[in-house]
Amino acid sequence: MFTGIVETTGTVVAVSQSGSNRTFTIASILSETLKTDQSVSHNGVCLTVETVADGQHTVTAIAETLSKTNLGHWQAGTAVNIERCVPMNGRLDGHLVQGHVDSTASCLSVENQDGSWLYTFEYPKQFAHLIIEKGSICLNGISLTVFNLVDNRFSVAIIPYTFEHTNMQFLQAGQTVNIEFDMVGKYLARWKELGV
Repeated sequence: MFTGIVETTGTVVAVSQSGSNRTFTIASILSETLKTDQSVSHNGVCLTVETVADGQHTVTAIAETLSKTNLGHWQAGTAVNIERCVPMNGRLDGHLVQGHVDSTASCLSVENQDGSWLYTFEYPKQFAHLIIEKGSICLNGISLTVFNLVDNRFSVAIIPYTFEHTNMQFLQAGQTVNIEFDMVGKYLARWKELGV
């Protein structure tokens, strides 16, 4: 379980293909602290650490993950948001995030608002019932608050700290982000669907 509070950004230094799987070597200041078999959020995707050496670690994404996330676009030089699992006695500073990405959202615009940044996104309509005005959303592993929700579009505001310490600073209109909807909303939607 994660909180959506990004600890650092890493950089993809190598990508290799094995069948339908893709393995990424990532360098970050946290890499040496990681352990084999540890679950770590990479742009909001929970991946298992396979190796750790020389300030780098490797993770592998299978075809299912590649088809539902933006990991298929990663290449050497890509900046990746990284968060380790929250300890059971830790603080929940963001919101409950599983690291199970639901889909991707397309960035429609980025506006510099002289002290903050306004990002507007469009997401697949079939998920519209899982998002609410002023609700929590996880984009590329970042816990954010939804506003300006209209149909299947919404905006988020990024403060300078988040801009400087995540890969949002590199995001441009036309690019995609990984999106995980609030887990509580998903359970409520399922409960309603079952009519219990």
